[in-house]
Amino acid sequence: MTTVTPIEQDADRLAVLEEIERRVLWLSTAIIDHANRVRPNPTGLKVGGHQASCASMTTLMTTLFFEHLRSEDRVSVKPHASPVLHAINYLLGELDESYLTTLRSFGGLQSYPSRSKDPDTVDYSTGSVGIGATAPIWGALSRRYVNTHGGDAGGGRQYSLVGDAELDEGAVWEAILDPMVGELGEVVWIVDLNRQSLDRVVPNIGATRLQGMFEAAGWQVLTVKYGRLLHELFERPGGDALRRRIDEMENPEYQRLLRCTPAQLRERLPDSPDLKDLVATLDDDTLYAAVRNLGGHDMRAVGDVFGAIDDTRPTVIFAYTVKGRGLASEGHPQNHSSLLSAEQVGELAERSGTSLDDPWQRLAADSAAGRACADAAARLHREHHPLTAVGSLPTDIGRTPSGTATTQAALGRALLDLTRSSPEAAQRVVTLCPDVSSSTNLGGWVNKVGVWSPDERQNWFEDDPETILHWREKPTGQHLELGIAEGNLVGLLGELGATWSRWGQPLLPIGVLYDPFVERALEPWSYGIYAGGQSILVGTPSGVTLAPEGGAHQSITTPSVGLEQPGCITYEPAFAIDTEWTLFASLARLGRPDGTSAYLRLSTRPVDQTLAAVPSDAAARERRRKQVVAGAYAIRRSDTDAPAVTIAVMGAVTPEALAAAERLDSLGTAVDVVCVTSPGLLFDAVQARAGRSARSAHTDTWILDAAFPARRSAPLVTALDGHPHTLAFLAGINQVRATHLGVTRFGQSGDLDSVYRHHGLDSDSIVAAALDLI
Repeated sequence: MTTVTPIEQDADRLAVLEEIERRVLWLSTAIIDHANRVRPNPTGLKVGGHQASCASMTTLMTTLFFEHLRSEDRVSVKPHASPVLHAINYLLGELDESYLTTLRSFGGLQSYPSRSKDPDTVDYSTGSVGIGATAPIWGALSRRYVNTHGGDAGGGRQYSLVGDAELDEGAVWEAILDPMVGELGEVVWIVDLNRQSLDRVVPNIGATRLQGMFEAAGWQVLTVKYGRLLHELFERPGGDALRRRIDEMENPEYQRLLRCTPAQLRERLPDSPDLKDLVATLDDDTLYAAVRNLGGHDMRAVGDVFGAIDDTRPTVIFAYTVKGRGLASEGHPQNHSSLLSAEQVGELAERSGTSLDDPWQRLAADSAAGRACADAAARLHREHHPLTAVGSLPTDIGRTPSGTATTQAALGRALLDLTRSSPEAAQRVVTLCPDVSSSTNLGGWVNKVGVWSPDERQNWFEDDPETILHWREKPTGQHLELGIAEGNLVGLLGELGATWSRWGQPLLPIGVLYDPFVERALEPWSYGIYAGGQSILVGTPSGVTLAPEGGAHQSITTPSVGLEQPGCITYEPAFAIDTEWTLFASLARLGRPDGTSAYLRLSTRPVDQTLAAVPSDAAARERRRKQVVAGAYAIRRSDTDAPAVTIAVMGAVTPEALAAAERLDSLGTAVDVVCVTSPGLLFDAVQARAGRSARSAHTDTWILDAAFPARRSAPLVTALDGHPHTLAFLAGINQVRATHLGVTRFGQSGDLDSVYRHHGLDSDSIVAAALDLI
């Protein structure tokens, strides 16, 4: 009986993995080649793809998916390696062969991994550099949150496959430095250190400096730099000189060596007698292989470093690789989006054990590699999580606010009311702030529900009688506080908003930040929506209404942002009751397959709540609520059959519009005032009524006839604390002449009356605009 030694078993295992890797490299290259050279392209526009970027990742991803990954793990794949992910999913039986010819075609495989648009399993959408890299951090936090609140989201690691150039992004370091991240031992980043960017070889990647930055943040830092061949050569006479030479040479010089023949290497590589002697002992094939024998392409070295991961803290692995490894474009400084020639593709097919005539061959099912693919597929199979019900949400608490109040304060009041009226649904609410809880009126909510922490922590100010905001940290808390980094806030917001689709556990996440910084947070939040994360973003305080703060804290364009953001309904309520109604409507749209996100733009201006004129009759009140949620309502109608002018106003300047209407009425000019709560929904209704597809599935065209009936059409004045173009489209509903008031300049500090007068938002300006029109 023949006994197979552990060394022989390991060699057999590596041989199988290497065969799978060759097929992954071929498939990822062929997917891009077909999209650019085979598929008909009538327009002649470049399709694109990244064969070299894929090639640098094949060893890492093959080892990870076919040997180390478990079904409970999740992986974020660097954007340009999407064909590698699709190739792997194809070999695992997760992707039909028909899709391999559809990269970047309409309805086919997306340019970059997409949870919502790709036909195969994608754990995280990537594409915007740095955002996909950090997403698993927020995914880890979200899973922990779900588990501490009674959900079953399981465990497992959260992997990020990161391009080294992504470490240039500030969003990466904002995430790494957040205090909560240092406790996430399930987070593992694998940095594809190929030292190239889109245009060049990076002169000084500073790997040692980057490693030190991760270590300072409390991460375990592992490096896989050299492969087996180089390690063997380091042990020979002259090996120390070889290691020193490679370690000390600049990146561009090293990359140039990858383009050299063996004869050129013998000339360029030695810089000392010892190294020259060592090189002289090597045959051409060994010398050629040695200069490209980096650890990120050595499966044993990669496997060993995966086995060294410490799950008590986050880990980063710096894997040295060659961009374009195994391709004719290997190491070329301009290989980022270059394509192999037809001849080079043919040569690769031959080396990969496949053919151009049948490029999409799977590995034979009865072969060792085929069985390894089947075993990995069985190991990685995931069960579907049924969607848990949120619980009933109210539409109207039934209270009619009186006195003066702000829409910002109304948010906190509505959340507290929710805990009493719908405790089951309120348990699903989770709020986030970048260190602005007290200044955005969430103090009462935070005191009520507590601050989330994986472990209960001592509140040392519990017995301080002057402490108003009680910071009780516990696993059942429902408020998360991050540092002052808006990108982190919305990154976590997006992942909390995706728990319904990951684990069947819907949350109702609400992120609150200063409205001037919404645009800073917009890209990662938009990307979270694109990836299926449904959440509510609250911007407060907003506009120049925060008069003493001046230009530094004004937000002019955020109403337009909300109007134009896909997958999002925006509201800017004028009154506390409008805030309550729109908040509850927004919560009801979260955590479901047809759900959508929301953006609420709130204000710190105290407003007389009786101006809302909320109907006392129950049926009329419900009609008002539906109109508020649908986008607009008439807050004042003149007694005449048709007004001389209509004022459409949004948000904080509503009192000025109503005051202007009273003055115009005293001058004998009949005025209607329409309070707009959602310009986006109104624009969708305009598009839908014209037969064009609306942005939202929640479009109600009836609201146009309710708020702007044709029989009452009149010249229109629009006004808001934001850019005037936000409401300019309203004139097209009934094709009327219009004047649009708003903010188009940077502000300055001052009292509210002075600031409104400066920007032409005061009642005098509204009256003048109306008189000019008529």
